[in-house]
Amino acid sequence: MCLLWGWQRYGVVEHRSYRTAIGALDTIGLADGSRATLSSDSRIDVALSRAQRHVALEHGEAFFDVAKDPGRPFAVDAGARRVIAVGTRFSVRRDGPDLRVVVTEGTVRLESEPVDGRTQPTTLLPAGSIALAGANGVLVRSGSIEDAERYVDWRNGYLVFRDTALSAAVAEFNRYNTRRLVIGDAAVGELRVGGNFRWSNAEVFVGLLEQAMPVRAERLPDRIVLHSR
Repeated sequence: MCLLWGWQRYGVVEHRSYRTAIGALDTIGLADGSRATLSSDSRIDVALSRAQRHVALEHGEAFFDVAKDPGRPFAVDAGARRVIAVGTRFSVRRDGPDLRVVVTEGTVRLESEPVDGRTQPTTLLPAGSIALAGANGVLVRSGSIEDAERYVDWRNGYLVFRDTALSAAVAEFNRYNTRRLVIGDAAVGELRVGGNFRWSNAEVFVGLLEQAMPVRAERLPDRIVLHSR
């Protein structure tokens, strides 16, 4: 469930902050007609006025279905980066200084703050784009809209892996569950996995690993440790 932290109204300015707990999702209707879906353990601050539309992604991930308004761009700030759209559908995920942007409809613009006084290039991201932004710059992968949609299938309760290292898959499950999955040794973390899994049922995922791969699970009250066998 989304938790409303505060509400302020100064003239035509509206400001709200929303957050979700671990394992919770929520879809919020914004005053401009846009919608924001918050992933697990996420927080956004929303400020809308007649002159501008602004969202700050404090942590986590959010998917935005933006109402079209050419005179009032929709901007999402996440650390040193800003994602700007007019009317489109996209997600922004923030992991500390790293950012991932997935565009499933329309085009968005990714901007970065200057580095050492030097202006950074702007990146245009059409539908099907997946952008990874970090300390070394911005890496963009262009693909089909169907491929991009898989990255935001968490909205439907699923995590999708395609030849993914088990260590990375475990990290994704841990975003949604308080009972942690733990990589017990380097060899098990390097195994590759694929498929669609419900993020709410890590136990089923672990059971499938034990059946199909050289993995032994040590089940403890607060965690499940994965070992090679």
